[in-house]
Amino acid sequence: MYLLLIAYDFPPVPSPQALRWIYLARALSDAGHRVEVIAPKVPGYGPGGLPEIPASVVVHRVFPGWMTQLLLGRGGAASKPTADAISGVPQLAHVKVHNRQGRLAAFIGSIFDDRSGLNWKGRLAEKLKIAVSNRVFPDYRIEWVRHALKTLDVLLEAGRPDVVVVSHEPACTLPVGLAAARRGLPLVVDMGDPVLAPYTPDRWRKKAFELEGNVCRAAMLISVTTEAAAQVLQQRHQLPEEKLVVIRQGFNPDFRVEDVASETVFEPNLVELLYTGSFYSFRRAEALLDAVLAVPGVRLSIASVRVPDYLVDYADRSDGRIRLLGFLSHKAALAAQRSCDILINLANEDPVQVPGKVFEYMGAGKPIMHLRGKQQDATGALMTALQAGWDVPSETDVIRELLAEACALKRQGELSTFAPDRDQVKEFSWPHLAETWFSRVESNLQASLHRQ
Repeated sequence: MYLLLIAYDFPPVPSPQALRWIYLARALSDAGHRVEVIAPKVPGYGPGGLPEIPASVVVHRVFPGWMTQLLLGRGGAASKPTADAISGVPQLAHVKVHNRQGRLAAFIGSIFDDRSGLNWKGRLAEKLKIAVSNRVFPDYRIEWVRHALKTLDVLLEAGRPDVVVVSHEPACTLPVGLAAARRGLPLVVDMGDPVLAPYTPDRWRKKAFELEGNVCRAAMLISVTTEAAAQVLQQRHQLPEEKLVVIRQGFNPDFRVEDVASETVFEPNLVELLYTGSFYSFRRAEALLDAVLAVPGVRLSIASVRVPDYLVDYADRSDGRIRLLGFLSHKAALAAQRSCDILINLANEDPVQVPGKVFEYMGAGKPIMHLRGKQQDATGALMTALQAGWDVPSETDVIRELLAEACALKRQGELSTFAPDRDQVKEFSWPHLAETWFSRVESNLQASLHRQ
């Protein structure tokens, strides 16, 4: 089939959604499909290390709009991107001032506050993004839409795609998909999170619900990453079950450590723990940190763009037992995951959600230690079913005992027996996920044509 993908987040943008669709696009192309992409012409704002776009996938780069060109083209992002830059979600300042002079002073002060990891041009760009996103829906990237629509028209004149696929987030891709549906093209939407999400600003909740509903009605098929998201959309918009499919995050089965220059060194005489990911207010790691410091022969490495202050304090007094690696590119993170002894996962706040990081971990072939609350959650249930490591409450005594056991297992050469079996987790590989996704696309397309 000829598949036309509409994706704002696509390499060189280093977001989870960009990674998801470069892997899926590559797998679909490898399966013999013609894949073309409409994506913005924006810089990668940070180190590379992303999967290469194969020559068989044709990307039509579209002017992102004058404001975005100014902000990203001359925004001056530092070499180490912030978490905001990676997620694409601007964070509001925590200082509340009510008079005009106070707001102006706070704005100017924030530009010259270098704790964000950006230079002053980058900080100014972030402030402008927030200001514009407070006034236009869904955010400042909406100016890309009219340029993307022009490219869509040009491509439709050259040939009609069998299916138009829209990648959300961000939501600025959805109006382009709706325009394609109005032209009679079959529309598939990779929704990820719903448009109306818990983090949607109050001012945009009504518009988000309307856009989400319009997309759900126009789409032939909607893919999401979790059963919980599928249930939300089904209940909100009375969608039939056949209109939804769960396509989780995945792992690259073809990645080889030897193809990447090593950025992280692990010692063979230590039990090396590794956490790669973000820290949120609900992801507390003190129990893990205390347990690491209590067990000789264990070291914890953390690869994260931004870490909480308490973690820095632990690292400073750990005598090297807690190591902060900072930002690692995608490929460097994959290499580190395959070179350590045990991968650490910190549970999500919602017990029914399985973090996308878990599926990336599955492909590393290393045991996973999942730290959760007192009750088993969806991640723990999945790991237990796959025998992928340990599912334990985040309590210092429990973790300390497990780490002591891990030290004994490594000395005996038996630690790897707790790693997930590759055959058991192959359903989470990107090629398998792409095959599952396309099978549903094909069946829904045939059903749609039959109804016509």
